[in-house]
Amino acid sequence: MTDLEIPLGKRTFKYRFFEMLPALCTYFMVVLPIVLSLINPLYAAVFIVAYITWWFVKAAGMAYRTIQGYNSLERAKKIDWRERLDDLNEPDIALKKYQMRPDSKKWLQHQHYLTLQKAQQLPEEYLLPKNVYNAVIIPYMTPNRDVLEPTVKAVLSSHYDLKNLILILAPEQRAKGATELGEKLTKIYKDKCFYMQTIEHPFGLPDELIGKGGNIVWAAEKLQKWLEKKNIDPERVLVTTLDEDNRPHSQYFSLATYEYCIDPKRNHRAYQPIVLFLNNIWDASAPMRVLATGNSFWNIINSMRPHMLRNFSSHSQGMASLVATKFWSKRTVVEDGHQYWRSYFAFDGDYEVTPLYLPIYQDAVLAETYLKTLKEQFTQLRRWAYGASDIAYVADKGFRRGRTVPFWGLVARFFRILESHVSWATAPIIITLGAWAPLIINPDASRSIVAHELPQVASNLQLVATFGLFITVFLAFKMLPKRPERYKRHRNIFMLAQWLLMPFVSVLYGSSAAFNAQTRLLIGKYLERFDATVKSVKK
Repeated sequence: MTDLEIPLGKRTFKYRFFEMLPALCTYFMVVLPIVLSLINPLYAAVFIVAYITWWFVKAAGMAYRTIQGYNSLERAKKIDWRERLDDLNEPDIALKKYQMRPDSKKWLQHQHYLTLQKAQQLPEEYLLPKNVYNAVIIPYMTPNRDVLEPTVKAVLSSHYDLKNLILILAPEQRAKGATELGEKLTKIYKDKCFYMQTIEHPFGLPDELIGKGGNIVWAAEKLQKWLEKKNIDPERVLVTTLDEDNRPHSQYFSLATYEYCIDPKRNHRAYQPIVLFLNNIWDASAPMRVLATGNSFWNIINSMRPHMLRNFSSHSQGMASLVATKFWSKRTVVEDGHQYWRSYFAFDGDYEVTPLYLPIYQDAVLAETYLKTLKEQFTQLRRWAYGASDIAYVADKGFRRGRTVPFWGLVARFFRILESHVSWATAPIIITLGAWAPLIINPDASRSIVAHELPQVASNLQLVATFGLFITVFLAFKMLPKRPERYKRHRNIFMLAQWLLMPFVSVLYGSSAAFNAQTRLLIGKYLERFDATVKSVKK
């Protein structure tokens, strides 16, 4: 098996080259319209129109995926997944139940019915849900009971058999009062589930960055030892990591258990819910609402593109799978997305992320003051954009002799991750400002008809592409939680008007965060600590 660790200290020349590659590509893409404008405005026009047209096609695809993903989300919410787990425990009885229903003809071809038939015929390929445990690890840094306790309550109010639920609160030792809060909550709620414990992560352990990765690894290792004491097979444990502000849908653990039990390759899978940043969306400021809603819909879109789906934020993975990968990385601030690549190489390319069409609700960024909120939002996006560090990891582990993953599959994945990070940094700038480059940069362009017409052509293409934005706005309003009583109806007007900020927010936050992360990799100024996003509650 490939060595899974990220190098510490000095990198090899090959590793450094691929760390620098995303920034080099990004700067090249941004400088190219400027250079082409100086050479010949026509060349710049062709490039910019081609680029915007390419994004127009992508926007059409994303609009379709948005509708498709939203419909999948709504369908999954209407299913009683707890009932389906009970069916899987007794497939013989369940099959007779569906055969006797008035609408039995419809059910004979239903996917759940076919699954029950297979479970009856090949029971060795399936796990009985009653024998499977869900272990939930909640790492946290700040001793904020108003944030953490609602998450604990949401987990313990799940439409799931809590006799099979294990809950681990994982505070940081360096956070004053965090462990005391965990122990207080454990004392209150421990009788509501199979097992609950507070596991403090020590500060200053060797070979780990300050951050979430080391915390959840420490908690998972302690959990592994406890499972061994209880003689619980790790294959019968599904582990979910939640941040302190995460509220899983009431049926999430039932759905995750169902998919885990029926998947014959469960040990080579991760299970990814749809992360929606809607908990406090009414309280967040307008720029943060735009970013939170956009990120929510990006997660919906990716759920419909299995080839692009990666571990993100809250996700579930079998304990046996985690043990095989030695859990998560302790050397990166993006342990969630990086876990995809660790697993991909650990299982020789035989690894996929299965989408779960139920949400886990998270907070939009909200700090004590407006200025601090703006800063915290940038810090969060920069951490996400630092996933560009995985490009060097993929190239180092994959492009070498003795690799154990399929070559062409690796090449496709490598170019997808490279293109996604370069586009993250460059697309908002080129789409918003690129059409004006020839007129601004080249004095001779003022005599060029092409240069004068380019902004109008680009504007027309962008106008058509905004159809996808209208879909997002419409669905965003349908997904909004109930308006708090402290806000009047006119708040809805601001929730609509906020979308006028989209071009500015995408450049000022999306592009700048990606540029910052990639430039750090370019010059070797690495992010060496996980800056936890401040979580506040407005009362």
